[in-house]
Amino acid sequence: MQTPSNAKVVQSAADALSSRKKGLRALLPFLGPAFVTSVAYIDPGNYATNLQGGSEFGYNLLWVVVLANVMAMLIQNMSAKLGIATGKNLPELCRQYLPRSISFIMWIFSEIAAMATDLAEFLGATIALNLLFHLPMLLATLLTGIVTYLILLLERIGFRPLERFITVLVMVIAGSYVVETFFSRPPFAPVLYHSFVPWIGNHDSIVLAVGIIGATVMPHAVYLHSGLTQNRIVSDDEMSKRKIFRFNTKEVIIAMTLAGLVNISMMVMAAATFHSKGFTGISDITTAYKTLTPLLGPASAFVFLISLLASGISSSAVGTMAGQVIMQGFVRFSIPLVARRLITMLPTVIIVILGVNPTNTLVISQVILSLVLPLPILSLIYFTRKKEIMGTLVNSKIVTVLLIACAVLILTLNIILLWFTLFP
Repeated sequence: MQTPSNAKVVQSAADALSSRKKGLRALLPFLGPAFVTSVAYIDPGNYATNLQGGSEFGYNLLWVVVLANVMAMLIQNMSAKLGIATGKNLPELCRQYLPRSISFIMWIFSEIAAMATDLAEFLGATIALNLLFHLPMLLATLLTGIVTYLILLLERIGFRPLERFITVLVMVIAGSYVVETFFSRPPFAPVLYHSFVPWIGNHDSIVLAVGIIGATVMPHAVYLHSGLTQNRIVSDDEMSKRKIFRFNTKEVIIAMTLAGLVNISMMVMAAATFHSKGFTGISDITTAYKTLTPLLGPASAFVFLISLLASGISSSAVGTMAGQVIMQGFVRFSIPLVARRLITMLPTVIIVILGVNPTNTLVISQVILSLVLPLPILSLIYFTRKKEIMGTLVNSKIVTVLLIACAVLILTLNIILLWFTLFP
């Protein structure tokens, strides 16, 4: 949709591609898609797994967070490249090139992943509203749905207002964790050591490690990123496409590095605040909030809830956007935005009514996402290595090998998870 807002960005991008703009001014019109998708990497599911990981295992699982974010950076960059090179998103290409039965199965599992995602995002914002304003959980759920729907309406006046609003929420989350890190004062040496030295541990740590990867590398984000870049800045010229991709690569590095630092900060705060003081059973967001108050003071607990609210609202909006891309791409069918919002709210409403522990539900949802994740990654590898599809932006052999390594690692972790689940 070509709105005045969109037209202005397209013109600025054209100036950058023709070298009339340089430096940061040239990069600015390309900023947006990676920051939107980065929300998926700092959503409430990350809060649940990182808090649990930090409180139970200290700094030992930081290497998993670092590894997951490095993989996410590569995968998201390839998804963005797919949209730039083909003018189509990943679900559309799956429908076009894969056997109909495989495409249909992928759609079913992708919708399950989208529902698991929405469950995590909704619960996070609902918990934050409940603790901040003492609202009943059901009312907080309904308010979350209304707010995210209003955010999504911004897209009607162009992609830029929506991108800016979500980017502001990302900055709120990042700023909150700068404050939390200051409050918790973690030791530098163990943070640095455990960020790069692997530690396996026991059954529980392996299950949590898989959950961290499931919470970090998100299936719906892989689908969405190609949808955000496919029609944003369009060119039929291969040289221009390469320039667009270079700008997008810079954006992915910036956005995903920021998301990675936030994830690290989450686990570091939990390790420094809870684990170091003997509170090793913090697996519940509500308990984390209530424990933060006496340990670091009410200001720290308040900042924690503000970041959780920003995370839940922004990621819920992004999850709905991804759901639209998945459905339209795989089956060429779309439903009104308000209807999708109501449908995806339903599991959260059921969870709230039944009184199920929301944080445990968050962790389970992340494990589901990790199990579904190989599908979009394998299809991404398949398409980005084909020159007839990608043109000059086809993957090099090194990039393909790295993507395959990511897929193998995720599949291996999933097999380990299933083994421990079936034979505890």
